[in-house]
Amino acid sequence: MDTPIATKEKTHMDGRSEQGLLRQVGILPTSGARACEIYSIDSRLFLAVPQLAYDVAGTPAHMNGGDSNTDLLIFEWENGRFAPVSRLPVPGGEDAEFFAIGDRRFLATASARTGAGPYQPNIDSVVYHEVGGEWLPFQRFPGFLAKQWKALSFGGRQFLAFALGVTVEGVEASNPRNSTIFEWDGAGFAPFLTLDGLWGYNWTKIAVGDREFLAYADHTGKSVLLEWTGETFEVFQRFEGKTGRAFHVLPVPGPVQVAFAAIADDTVVYRWSGEKFAEMQVLSGPGGREFASITKNGRSYLVQVNFIEGSPKAPKTDLLSVIYAWSGEEWQPVDRFKTFGATDAAFFEADGKTHLVVTNSLTPDVRFSQDTVIYEFLG
Repeated sequence: MDTPIATKEKTHMDGRSEQGLLRQVGILPTSGARACEIYSIDSRLFLAVPQLAYDVAGTPAHMNGGDSNTDLLIFEWENGRFAPVSRLPVPGGEDAEFFAIGDRRFLATASARTGAGPYQPNIDSVVYHEVGGEWLPFQRFPGFLAKQWKALSFGGRQFLAFALGVTVEGVEASNPRNSTIFEWDGAGFAPFLTLDGLWGYNWTKIAVGDREFLAYADHTGKSVLLEWTGETFEVFQRFEGKTGRAFHVLPVPGPVQVAFAAIADDTVVYRWSGEKFAEMQVLSGPGGREFASITKNGRSYLVQVNFIEGSPKAPKTDLLSVIYAWSGEEWQPVDRFKTFGATDAAFFEADGKTHLVVTNSLTPDVRFSQDTVIYEFLG
């Protein structure tokens, strides 16, 4: 299928956010958009957007339905907007991660499934490399409902962390199902460490002084903080609760702060106590999915995008996502903006201005054809 089926309930925000920190400057037609990866090559600015599914006419609405034989969309910033330039076959697209090793450039893509019902969750996710200005397959990784890649460097060694898996009755794994860390061996990525998490979502590197940690968010088990020992990763701290979605290091002075989103629990900020990360502040209740942050004009901002409230069978997708500002003592909400099954956000600089891209994945009537939105950030 080349073009998503539009629905009359598709909605996007016009104008500004509630307090005017965001001004919409563009929309990108996307379908089940799951991530936004901003990257630069030779001073050219690009945006990669993986798509989970297209709408299928005549079928009941469901956030886990649709046709997952999708493409990842690549846009380039030209004349004050993102214009489509290419696409890659990334079925059931969940993530894209750009990184470089030496003068070699890579784009790791995560695929959750293929098909339009029944679905096949045991599929390869592909890491592409740039050859002559084109993205060509470099290495395939068998996976089971893959969620996210993260390129990381520890001790001068290059790693690629792969979050995957679900624990849903009737969905069986024949491919590897546990989240895994791979290491670059000069020719490709080889398995380095397999975690016990069975429904992985997110990886984040955290530095505390000269100590380095890797945070891993998991849906069904306790999310975990791993410490780099110089040779391997060892469990340092586990976080209470389930439904983990994302960790994010916050740009503030003083002890390191980390935000942690959970889709069916509170979104919380933790602060380094000298011995571990201790709860500092509850930001919000259920719905949290991802973060973006920036320091502008001497003030630190945190964007929290919200995905859904309720159950997958009856989700509320039209929510308000939140912009917080650091007061010196706590994170205070300073603006809100409409989102529709929001999945990711990223700041970028272009044409001398600060922008924010937000991927929306579900219409109010739970269809996939929902715009990704580009804002100018006026903080």
